[in-house]
Order: sequence, then C-alpha cells, then structure tokens
Amino acid sequence: MSYLDLHRELSEEIDSEVAAALAQLGTSSRATRDAVAALLRHRQLKHPLSVLPLLVHATETGNPRPAMPLAAVHLLWWTSACYLDDLADGHGTDLSGELSENEALLASVVTGNALPIQIIQSQRIPESVRGALTSELTNAWVIAADGQMADMRGDIARATRTSVVDTYRGKSGAPFGMITAMAAILSGAPDERTELWREFGYVFGILWQLFNDQEDILSGRHEDLLNGTVTYLLACAAEDASPPVRAHVLGLCAAAGGSLAARAELAEILRGPALLRRYRDDIGRFRYEAHHILRQIGGDESYLPVLRRLVDHASRMLLEADLVPAGAAPGRF
Repeated sequence: MSYLDLHRELSEEIDSEVAAALAQLGTSSRATRDAVAALLRHRQLKHPLSVLPLLVHATETGNPRPAMPLAAVHLLWWTSACYLDDLADGHGTDLSGELSENEALLASVVTGNALPIQIIQSQRIPESVRGALTSELTNAWVIAADGQMADMRGDIARATRTSVVDTYRGKSGAPFGMITAMAAILSGAPDERTELWREFGYVFGILWQLFNDQEDILSGRHEDLLNGTVTYLLACAAEDASPPVRAHVLGLCAAAGGSLAARAELAEILRGPALLRRYRDDIGRFRYEAHHILRQIGGDESYLPVLRRLVDHASRMLLEADLVPAGAAPGRF
C-alpha cells in the first residue's frame, strides 16, 4: 500500500470531515462559508498528504480513522498556507471571478485558523487533548510564519546550505511536525514518542520542500528563480562555486526577476552534473535521518512501511544532468 492507495480508500471520509467543518460556520456566516468553499475548490493540493496524520495514528494504534479530523486540519492548513504563499510571492491567485483577492485573503485566515480550531474543539476530539492540539496549531503557525519571512528575506549572497535548511525547517518542517505530533498526541502516545514523531515531521518537511523545489525546475515555470527564492540547490551552486563563477551566479540571481534569459541560464547551472551529485548526496542524508527516526519509533507493521515508502517518494532525485539543454556548460562546478 502507498499513501496514494490510502488516500483513495479514505478520501471521501476526509472530504466529509471538511464539509462538516464548513457546515459548522452556520447560516449566519454564509458569505464566509461560501468563500472558504470557493478557496478549497480552486486551491486543491497536488499531493494528498492529508493522509499523513492517519498514517501516524495507525502506526501507533493500527487504526487510521480516529485521526480523520486531523486529516481535515492538515488539508485546511495547507490550503490557507499555499494561498498566503502566493500572495507573499506577489502573484495573487485566479479564483475564476468567484472571489476578490481581499475576500480570498479573509477566507484563507478562516480556513487555516478558525476552522482547524473548531475541529479540534469538536466532540470528535477527546477533551483531554484539545488544549495540546490547539497549542500545536498555534505554535506551528508562528514557526512557519517565521520560516516564511526568513525565506522572503533570503539573500543568495549570504546564503549557505545550513541557513536554507534552517528556513526549510520552519516554513515546511513546522506544519508537518505539527500534524505528526498532533496525531501522536491523539493516539495517546507518550511524550518521548510524540517528540520523535514531531522530529520526523520536521525532517519530512525538509525533504518535501526539496522535492517541491525540483518540481518547480522541471515544470519550466522557474517560479523560485522569478521570485528570488533562495532554494537549497541554488545555495549549493553559490557555495560550491569558484569566486568568478560565484560572482556570475549572483549576477544572474539579481537579474532573474526581470530576465527570462537569466532564469534560463540559472536553470542550466542548477542542472550541472557535479552539483546534482552533491545535491543527491544531501537528499540521501535527510532520507537516512527520516528512516532512522522511523526505526526508533517502530509501530504497526501494516502502516509503518507506508511511511517508509512515503519518505522514499519524497526523497526522489527528479533532476538529471542529461536534461541540460544544448549550450549549457555543466562542468563549471
């Protein structure tokens, strides 16, 4: 079984949880409810990682379904965060005329905050853990926002592998650490196991950001280069380069926001064979760390292998040196 298999099996139940959360807004909040529904329709997530809390809970107990409300929390959180990320990048969003940008902004606040809190405070969640789950939600928002602001302020001239990983650990690791810790708390896991699950979520979040970075390059959109985002791969390129090449890379980064040619040349550099070999090794280290934590945790052998395969999926090396377009100079690093 893969995480996609589990999602196909349980997606209708996850959708029902989200619909129930929307219904809690009531008739007096119809405009907000409709706006959130529109946001959810137009911001559907490409990868259904809402099953992650189900897998954690099932690894602890053998049963994924009691964590179904947390799957809804995870989906709502990321729907909100992805919209806010688009706004931070200055792109806005196309909601097919259903919502103005300001309406969508308000809807995203409700989607990522009010609705998850309502779910946590519902009768579906034991009263004994509601406070702890609420704390996880609020703390994750603060840490993720801090990571996102570090990302927005990123400066390739000062960036290192370590500084980018610190940023990724906040903006991507915190929400995954939040939801894995929530699922562990809900399962009744002791504190030491909950902390291991939290750390697993943080490491998985770093892996998933590296996966997402590669997808952006392969898509040809190069949104990270357009936005001036300091990705891990870009930091590797600058950190490993000789002084003359580093100066050239920094110049391309400065021009990339307004120059298609600069973005294309940077994309070629980021596919250099030596750079990708180092990048592959670094991904392998994060993959090893995630698997090491899972070995420490142990648990139900019907579901633990699904998590292992999910780690392997997130750890895939998507970029290949032979994809370098003609005219590139892959031997510069």
